[in-house]
Amino acid sequence: MTAQRSRPNFQAIARLAELGDFTTAFALRATCKLRLADYLAEGPRSADELAEATGTHAPSLLRALRALVAKDILAEPSPGRFELTDMGDLLRSDHPLSMRQAFRLYPDVQALSELGYTVRTGEAAFAHLFGEDYFTYLAARPELLDDFRGSQAALTRLELLLISRVYNWSNVGTLVDLGGNDGALMAALASRHPDMRGVLVDLPEAVAEAPKVFAEAGVANRCEIVSGSFFEVPIPTGADVYVIKRVLVGFGDTEAEKLLAAVRAAMGPDSRLLVMEPMVTGDDFGTGTGLDVLMLVLNEGRVRTAEEFSRLLEVAGFTTSRVLEAGLLRIVEAQRG
Repeated sequence: MTAQRSRPNFQAIARLAELGDFTTAFALRATCKLRLADYLAEGPRSADELAEATGTHAPSLLRALRALVAKDILAEPSPGRFELTDMGDLLRSDHPLSMRQAFRLYPDVQALSELGYTVRTGEAAFAHLFGEDYFTYLAARPELLDDFRGSQAALTRLELLLISRVYNWSNVGTLVDLGGNDGALMAALASRHPDMRGVLVDLPEAVAEAPKVFAEAGVANRCEIVSGSFFEVPIPTGADVYVIKRVLVGFGDTEAEKLLAAVRAAMGPDSRLLVMEPMVTGDDFGTGTGLDVLMLVLNEGRVRTAEEFSRLLEVAGFTTSRVLEAGLLRIVEAQRG
């Protein structure tokens, strides 16, 4: 087949080059790791000042900073001096909606670099690269595990804004959060609803900070912690609402169905299940589609479509009541079938 000659579409060329650029992603993650936005919180600083504060090589840092200026993450009000933009301000550690920990550099990026391996073989590139599965690798490396949990906490802060608005929590007496990490979601909801009681179920290392989180929110007397795998410890029975948020995305269908079946067995006749997960929606490259590619190389998990969730729930004995849009997530409400 002979390629047809056509006039060059420079707009398409520029757009393709932008989509293929990975330098911004790396520059962003590297400067997040350095807490660069924290040093700019009080106003503009020079590249030399920032290098001294972060212990980095000034000429190299300057070049990385200018890459962020080109994408409006930073501004350069005068040559060699930098300040935060509205986007850059979100990278401060003390910002109430800080996204600094959402942009991790290692080891996820290494796995993505071997996406070709996964596409050829259907096997997770992470295990191919590192010789063990993703969560086993993190569990043996506390610093990386802390980074991962920090990224999940950053997402929870953003998600809570919408979750609290699109769903009516006022009539929830008892809430069970399965895989709720440090209990941030439960603490926030319980602090807003004085009659709500909560039970957090997650691994011992995941819930280690939960007592502090509950105490700071003033809900420690209403929130209980069950430490252990929800595949092994009894799931509390008869609660009003069971929440599974950003958990099924890390599981293949077999594990997901096993968890859902265990929750169903614990539920009462009037209990509700809320599955809060990112979803793949048509041809929109939102957070769901991008995350699905990441899960492809990390483990057996996946981001599912609404139809795939419906099938999972049906197999586990649930009926779906409704699906609510919550920004980064969709909320699927279900009852026992």
